[in-house]
Amino acid sequence: MDKPFIGSEALREGTVANKHQLRTRFRALYPDVYLAGDAPPTLAQRTRGAWLWTRRQGVIAGEAAAVMHGAKWIADDIPIELIWSNARPPDGIVTRRDRLGQGESQLIAGLAVTTPERTAFDIGRLIDGDAGIARLDALGNAARFDRYAAEALARRHRGSPGIPRLLSALDSYDPGAESPRETWLRLVLVRDGLPRPRTQIPVPKPGGRGYYYLDMGWEEVMIAIEYDGDHHRERRVFAKDIVRSEYIAYRGWTHIRIVAGAHPADIVNRVRRAWPSSVRSDREIA
Repeated sequence: MDKPFIGSEALREGTVANKHQLRTRFRALYPDVYLAGDAPPTLAQRTRGAWLWTRRQGVIAGEAAAVMHGAKWIADDIPIELIWSNARPPDGIVTRRDRLGQGESQLIAGLAVTTPERTAFDIGRLIDGDAGIARLDALGNAARFDRYAAEALARRHRGSPGIPRLLSALDSYDPGAESPRETWLRLVLVRDGLPRPRTQIPVPKPGGRGYYYLDMGWEEVMIAIEYDGDHHRERRVFAKDIVRSEYIAYRGWTHIRIVAGAHPADIVNRVRRAWPSSVRSDREIA
């Protein structure tokens, strides 16, 4: 049994012989929810187990729902959020009594989960600051939720806590971000007064063999800026990056690459120095 199961059901159906076997051969994830093996449970196992704890009546929401829609960059140890009326959940589960309207939940692998738009509605209003924007970016990158449908939910659920925070986060949201650091980089640029960059800009490869995609940039001035994560240090990736960077420069792009630890002011100054004087901002460049 690599999936969680309800212990009382297993005893009743005979898949587990008795209570002693249940206690000694399986671990308790939540009250009356068990899992085989000694390895730490995965997020997927914890999520299914939390849903079983509600006797299959709750709806998975928040970050756990985002993961079920394919979002990345979410830690395995997050609390599992459920829309469920029980106000005293066990450790590792958070319950909310929120109202779900028609069409705000769906089935994924047999589990009830908030839709991408409803998940965005919850994440955007309940997770503060840049972390909320990064979560929206990750959800949008995976599920391409309809921003305007999420805003419509704010009107439908007028009076829910966090609506102004949600609307502000949606204004900054961009599904083209492919990591939290790309979200951070975009926000650094915009908050310093630079025009909002376009994300995932296609540059045709030599001979028409597909495209290179630039993290973000401004096509009108041919400036691209990218965040280089640790995986770029691998020899195979590094070699490909050299060829890619040379070709992007050949096509006329100024290619700015940012590494971990770069200071926001230095990043902005590098971009502003690259900006053509004919269209440069009036703001002083350090």
